Amino acid sequence: MNPTKAVFIHSDEIENYHYPPDCPFSTARAGKARRIAASMDLLSGQGRRQVAPEPADRPTLETFHTSEYLDVLKKASAGDLDVEGLHMGLGTHECPVFIGLYEYAALACGATLMGAKMLLSGEVDVAFNPSGGYHHAHPAEASGFCYINDVVLACMHLSAGGKRVLFLDVDVHHCDGVQDTFYERSDVITLSFHESGKTLFPGTGFEDEIGAGEGKGYTVNVPLPAETYDDAYLKAFRAVALPLIGAYDPDVIMLELGMDCLAGDPLAHLNLTNNAYAEVVRSVLDFGKPILAVGGGGYNIENTARGWALAWSILAGADDGTDEMTLGLGGVMLESTDWQGGLRDRMLVTDARQRRVVDPAINATIEKIVSDVFPFHGLTTC
Repeated sequence: MNPTKAVFIHSDEIENYHYPPDCPFSTARAGKARRIAASMDLLSGQGRRQVAPEPADRPTLETFHTSEYLDVLKKASAGDLDVEGLHMGLGTHECPVFIGLYEYAALACGATLMGAKMLLSGEVDVAFNPSGGYHHAHPAEASGFCYINDVVLACMHLSAGGKRVLFLDVDVHHCDGVQDTFYERSDVITLSFHESGKTLFPGTGFEDEIGAGEGKGYTVNVPLPAETYDDAYLKAFRAVALPLIGAYDPDVIMLELGMDCLAGDPLAHLNLTNNAYAEVVRSVLDFGKPILAVGGGGYNIENTARGWALAWSILAGADDGTDEMTLGLGGVMLESTDWQGGLRDRMLVTDARQRRVVDPAINATIEKIVSDVFPFHGLTTC
């Protein structure tokens, strides 16, 4: 699909909220990505535009989160954290309490829901909210920097609109909050590529987690070993994601683009370049479905912002795969000195030891998914 209508959902207001300085999660990444895109004239013309979000209202949030949890979250946002809040996951290093956390979470969620509504109305083909992707939040519990689960709420909204939804998550962390919600449903398929729970939070998302009841076969997990590199990752993506997306034939694809799979991310152990992300985005576009994209994780701020700008350039139909338009835009313009070649990363060398560790694990995972999940979708196991 070469989208003619693409919207980047962001505002100055959302940049006013910040997690505490000692927290690895930075809300500044979205604004940096927007500034890169703006500097390359990728937010206007050719059907592209930027819109400001509205916060999600309380009745909408209560379609997933409990009213008790939202009450506690709002109190904590004003600086009042009690024992009940501690039991709901607040006040930890990963889910710190800060002034305005409720307002920020509601606004970030509202941005994702705005994208979902614009897709349902046919107003846009592609919507991207880099401030979204809070896939760890549970109905009554904060987890993993996530307070309000915009992914679940958007998938629920799209499903309620009569759409078959495929949620593809390429964040390095498993989307436990989303998986738990749709584990017994077949109207939303959850397909997650992530570092194995053996080595990374939240310790879930193994191959044998494939759904239950009506949803059996509609949860698909591709856990990846530490040091997974571009070619191995893309082998798994082509072998698993492409056939499943084609067989499920969703009406809309929701895509979480956490950039924490990139080499050098301080909270994870994979070894990708953003060239792998670029191929994932382009492959998803090729299905010709409306796409709702959100940011997610990414704890090297500069690499994350550059990766999101690259993803947006593809989603918005402004990148043909040659990167000619971005040559020379690295370095100072992108506020980074580690690579002067533009939005795309330099290729990384893979050694024999790395391949010996990674390749057998990837092959075994592909084999198990093909055997255990593909039959539910009429796909051959041969």
